[in-house]
Amino acid sequence: MVPYNPRIWITYIFTFHRADSFRKLFPFVLLIAAYSGIIAYLEIEYFELEENSHVRNLSIIHTTLGFVISLLLAYRINSAYDRWWEGRKLWGSLVNNSRNLAIKLSVILKDEKDFAYFRKLIPAYASMLNKHLKDEEITMSLFEDVDLVINHHKHRPNQIAKMLFQKINDLYISHKITGDQLIILNSEIQSFTDICGACERIKNTPIPYSYSTFIKKFIFLFVLTLPYAYVFTLGYYVVPVVSFVFYVLASIELISEEIEEPFGYDDNDLPTTKISQNIKKHIEELI
Repeated sequence: MVPYNPRIWITYIFTFHRADSFRKLFPFVLLIAAYSGIIAYLEIEYFELEENSHVRNLSIIHTTLGFVISLLLAYRINSAYDRWWEGRKLWGSLVNNSRNLAIKLSVILKDEKDFAYFRKLIPAYASMLNKHLKDEEITMSLFEDVDLVINHHKHRPNQIAKMLFQKINDLYISHKITGDQLIILNSEIQSFTDICGACERIKNTPIPYSYSTFIKKFIFLFVLTLPYAYVFTLGYYVVPVVSFVFYVLASIELISEEIEEPFGYDDNDLPTTKISQNIKKHIEELI
């Protein structure tokens, strides 16, 4: 995720970050500009159309279609941002629940070995969930000082959650915690699994294919027909105008694609690795 100060927005107008859509769309903008230039040249220099020609009246159709495409793109980016923001709220809940579990354990437990176990395992869940959502491999250094064996072919966050509850249950059996404390701690561990499931729902359920492809085709056809509609009113100025319209419409779709899956490596994805590190820092301070 790219950190920035929203109060100095003028600076960002004149700078280009690698996450900017302009860098990705620049070759396509040049193609659209060349295409618009060819259409403008042919219609202005070679085709003499009457004032009431249907081609000249295409601008009326584009006015209506422009309103439709603006509604579609508004819904598209709002849906993508909702997924991104929901992912951020889930990881915020993971931070709070990890702290709450650590605070309760720090008060309830007395044995340093138990402290050491949870000091390592609670942050390990956040780190494991981060790697699980990004389909990363894990290294055993994540579990040093804790006797754990992780099966890479099974659901990895669930294994950590099971170990956490197993340890809580062992503390109850050994009479280190009471039944009421067992219930309280169990609810915190259950919340970890709920957060994991919600993150997996976002990751594994993309925007429907038909909707996504329809918008791309709509943008493509809309832009390709723009020169025919406005060349007689704009002349050769239609080249930069059509190029800019394509850049705006395609950028909205490109940004939506990037943020609708917030658990990857893109510049605008959630900083889950940093959040995991912060959880580890906070747990070590509490326990």
